[in-house]
Amino acid sequence: MPDQSRAFAEAYAAEDVVLRTARALAAELALDPVSPGAGSVLRLLAAAGSAKAVVEIGTGTGVSGTWLLRGMRADGVLTTIDVEGEHQRIARRIFVEAGFTPSRTRIIAGRALDVLPRLADRVYDLVFVDSDPAEFTSCAEAALRLLRPGGTLVINGTLAGGRISDPAARDAETVTIRDLLKTMREAEDWIPAMVPVGAGLLAAVRR
Repeated sequence: MPDQSRAFAEAYAAEDVVLRTARALAAELALDPVSPGAGSVLRLLAAAGSAKAVVEIGTGTGVSGTWLLRGMRADGVLTTIDVEGEHQRIARRIFVEAGFTPSRTRIIAGRALDVLPRLADRVYDLVFVDSDPAEFTSCAEAALRLLRPGGTLVINGTLAGGRISDPAARDAETVTIRDLLKTMREAEDWIPAMVPVGAGLLAAVRR
């Protein structure tokens, strides 16, 4: 996508003062949240699936969580997992400022791969992964168990910083993402698509 068109697509996804505040706080903590364009895709997918139960891996300062909540049903609950409790304290405040009651979120501090096994099978409508690429494959395997048939998995960062299409890029992160993309494309359990917005979203529907 030409840079000018990409910039237009990102600007089309306007963010209000709450999201701009969450994004500024993320920058102060050296975090890289989803772009506005990617956030708008998350909201769209949550709304299209009438999502009531969503899992987010990587709370950050609440940028992606706010986008997700704005697409979910009014009675939906976002379960968000992050190893950094301090980040989650900020996100909790952001969610309230965005108008969501505390009952709309379940905030769990811990490593995703430790928390995910405790979550129930086949009850979630959407799983969003924004974590260490080394954990992408394990998170995708967990999502297959967590999602109901027709549920959606979304993984952020799958363009590998622009390296994914460069055959000369053989660093561990790029190779891991490349292998995941190939596995998802060939899997009978998933209907995948790459969405070239922000850092790249891999979206897949569980058959």
